[in-house]
Amino acid sequence: MKVKSTIAMMMLAASALAGNPSTPAISGDYLEVRSCDIYTGPCFANSEMGLTGKEGILVWAIREGSWNGTSLKGLSVVAVVCVDGTLGDQRYQPRSGKAVIVVDANADAAQREALQDFARTMAGSLIKEVAAVKTANMDVTLKPACGAGGCASVKAGNLVQITSRCMGDKDHFCGNEEVYYPPLTTVTKAMPAFTELASYQGNSLNLTWESRGQRSTFVGSFTR
Repeated sequence: MKVKSTIAMMMLAASALAGNPSTPAISGDYLEVRSCDIYTGPCFANSEMGLTGKEGILVWAIREGSWNGTSLKGLSVVAVVCVDGTLGDQRYQPRSGKAVIVVDANADAAQREALQDFARTMAGSLIKEVAAVKTANMDVTLKPACGAGGCASVKAGNLVQITSRCMGDKDHFCGNEEVYYPPLTTVTKAMPAFTELASYQGNSLNLTWESRGQRSTFVGSFTR
């Protein structure tokens, strides 16, 4: 009887698991922008290789979920990275470097720690060293489904400002453009977008950075 009872309990547990598939622990919207084009032709990309594209900004706007047991719902985190070469395809040309992590001013102490760990985990080897952690008021609007995708506005205090728009017919220069580089982190439904402005004005990386008028942004979503 005990054997039959144990088997029945195991079957019930398996049935419950099958009826309740696992859901992502954390999810939201994502943006990245680089100082080189990501939607381009080989001729443009080759001319930039090794000379530019060593800077990038990664933004995660968390809609739902927790990290390390801490709820991060409604919070955002930004990583400004400066690496040792052109930010290309991380699968074949992995890069590493320093980063400034900017956490949401609305986060409490536990959430700030969780946001930092989340950003470092998602960025992987891109963040080999954290040069500084800053706190800023976040104004983040990411719309991966806007038109063809790519409408975004990000402002993190006086440190980071980004605006992008959807690609248009006039954004094709050579007629041979494609998504030349994939996103730097794991995302879903990433769409290339036109960067109207991308700016970092901090002092912790020994550089400031501003670019305009590039095809250098991805807007998408993430789950983890």
